[in-house]
Amino acid sequence: MVAFGKKLKLRQIDEWQGYYINYKLMKKRVKQYAHQIEVGTQDRRHVLKDFSRMLDNQIEKIVLFLLEEQGHLASRIAKLGERHNALLEQPEISQISELRESYREVGQDLLKLLCFVEINAIGLRKILKKFDKRFGYRFTDYYVRTRANHPYSQLQQVFKHVGLGAVVGALSRNLHELQDRQGSYLSIYDETAPPLQDPVVDAINAAVDRLSYSTNFLSFLAQHAFIMQEDLPTPTGEQPDDERYHFMSLLLNLVNTFLYMVNTYIIVPTADDYSMSLGAAATVCGVVIGAMAVAQVFSSVYFSAWSNRSYFKPLVFSSIVLFMGNLMYAMAYDVRSIWVLLIGRLFCGFGSARAVNRRYISDCVPLKIRMQASAGFVSASALGMACGPALAGLLQINFKIYKLTFNQNTLPGWVMAVAWLVYLVWLWISFREPAREQDDIPTAETSNAAAETLETNGLEEGLKQPLLITSEDKQDEDEDGDQEDGSEEAAEESRQPVTSIGAAYRLLTPSVKVQLLIYFMLKYAMEILLSESSVVTTYYFGWSTSSVAIFLACLGLTVLPVNILVGSYISNMFEDRQILLASEILVCLGIILSFHIIIPYSVVQYVGSGLILFVFAEVLEGVNLSLLSRVMSSRLSRGTYNGGLLSTEAGTLARVIADATITLAGFLGESRLLNITLLPSLVICVGSIVATCFTYNSLY
Repeated sequence: MVAFGKKLKLRQIDEWQGYYINYKLMKKRVKQYAHQIEVGTQDRRHVLKDFSRMLDNQIEKIVLFLLEEQGHLASRIAKLGERHNALLEQPEISQISELRESYREVGQDLLKLLCFVEINAIGLRKILKKFDKRFGYRFTDYYVRTRANHPYSQLQQVFKHVGLGAVVGALSRNLHELQDRQGSYLSIYDETAPPLQDPVVDAINAAVDRLSYSTNFLSFLAQHAFIMQEDLPTPTGEQPDDERYHFMSLLLNLVNTFLYMVNTYIIVPTADDYSMSLGAAATVCGVVIGAMAVAQVFSSVYFSAWSNRSYFKPLVFSSIVLFMGNLMYAMAYDVRSIWVLLIGRLFCGFGSARAVNRRYISDCVPLKIRMQASAGFVSASALGMACGPALAGLLQINFKIYKLTFNQNTLPGWVMAVAWLVYLVWLWISFREPAREQDDIPTAETSNAAAETLETNGLEEGLKQPLLITSEDKQDEDEDGDQEDGSEEAAEESRQPVTSIGAAYRLLTPSVKVQLLIYFMLKYAMEILLSESSVVTTYYFGWSTSSVAIFLACLGLTVLPVNILVGSYISNMFEDRQILLASEILVCLGIILSFHIIIPYSVVQYVGSGLILFVFAEVLEGVNLSLLSRVMSSRLSRGTYNGGLLSTEAGTLARVIADATITLAGFLGESRLLNITLLPSLVICVGSIVATCFTYNSLY
């Protein structure tokens, strides 16, 4: 792993060296400013003015060179266009092939120019963030606000890559027309997608996608998945080895995600009845539901480590364990043992392979479709969450075969056992273990994350959230003095992945701890709402299992529409930090409205408050993971004990504590269950709001 300064130097094109952002000089200047202010030789106002002027000069240098190179490319395309028109009148195969290669050469040069723009934009974002962090001043907000829409500002020339779109379009159209059209009279404008896209056009489009990345529905979904993308582009547009990618294997990972979420929530509507049928209290449903989460605390760690060596074997093991766990869950009714029921749910938790699913997407899916795959991961989870309770509502039948009972309590176990058995057969037949490169041979220090953090390399995202620390930014800061002092070995050692949970915890900054607290809070509140819904609605409203199932399914179905709204509209109007705080406040409002204070407790109050709580907790989860992926140390982006694992453990621990709270509160009676379980949710939520306000005010 190399520092950003070194990466910038390595990725530079030799003949363009004088036109890149002078990152090293600006970093030194920031240090000088800090020293001058400390000794009192300069005041802040002079520093801000001088640094603004320096940035303006750097941006002007970049933009003028960009415009000059665009002109060269446009001129070359215009000359090739003249040759193209001549060939239309007198076609010659050899000249057509030669012309196509000439266009491809222009495309390669365009690719280098796109890389030039992206690297400079990343460098600008980083130096702005470094300045803010060093001086505790929100200079980035001021600089971007005053330059973004000013008629004389050239900042947007960098971040909007003005004019490059026309060059890309001209190249794509001409290469398309030079393909063998087989007698077709259609142009590129008459088709929704070209039947055969030239490889250089694919590479250019991928570079443009990276460059124009901004918050939208797809990326917002992918932020939930917490999957990393590479940060710096390569001038040649090289992509990860597509040979490791196998569509059916990706589909099997997504199906595994879907089935596991169905398995998690299919028992929620009937867990209280099942517990009572085995002689336990209805509130023991909290332990029954939470047993799966308890086991997942441990399974996340060993699956994270196992996925360093294989993807196929962990998925096979997961399917077998889940098959056995669901069999035990179903047979507990006939053996009349609550312990068999609990052990069955523990087995299901030990089969949680979500770390493997994330890891496969991170390692084996090409970058150009990784965002879609990440969004598919989240969509599969949301769909499974909705289908689980809905399926439980349909299993309202009762019959017996020999000594085995099939009813609303046992059928979820039987159905999921069959589903995992079918999945195991499909997995065995269709999954292809990806080849591992020599440098991918894992060790505790060198393996990638099981749940790699999503590193947003989008440039506009950097403008919207300029004060957030990316893993690369953090790495750059951690080695700030090392590179200049020549202590490269120490810097390299400081960037190695951590090898224990304790070491990972010691790397957490205050902002990371706040984000993990928020994640803990929202998972706790959601688990309280979902797990006790059957007991609460039966006690207050006399709901049947089908009614509870419909309610939970409707909650699950809100996930994707809410993400569309937030990802496509709200996130483009407000900063993530603003959405974060607003969502926390609305989650708190949902909790407060859920308390049983007004007598009688009405369905409208319960459903309305539950909907507010659940919907805004979903919004909060997406935004929180987006922010969390940027404030993690670079050492937590790799290895078994990575940032993804920490967030998973925080969420799973919250579910365990929430389910235990439900069971313990049940000893005080069902009439007090609702208020007692909501009280910790309210306390944690208020605490997270206070921590958020305090942390961001102190940092920014």
